Amino acid sequence: MIRITQVKSSIGQTKKQKETLKSLGLRGIRKSVEIELNPQLKGMVDKISHLVTIEEI
Repeated sequence: MIRITQVKSSIGQTKKQKETLKSLGLRGIRKSVEIELNPQLKGMVDKISHLVTIEEI
């Protein structure tokens, strides 16, 4: 399990990055989600790594 927290705004980011944030369930700065990591989700997180922080639980 990992906790993903959005730390930067999606304003000014590409449409794909905004959709990735939305599909992970991140709706704003300082919002967090906990997910079970798998290869598909790891790829999504890698694409938006500059907007989020990641911690293992």
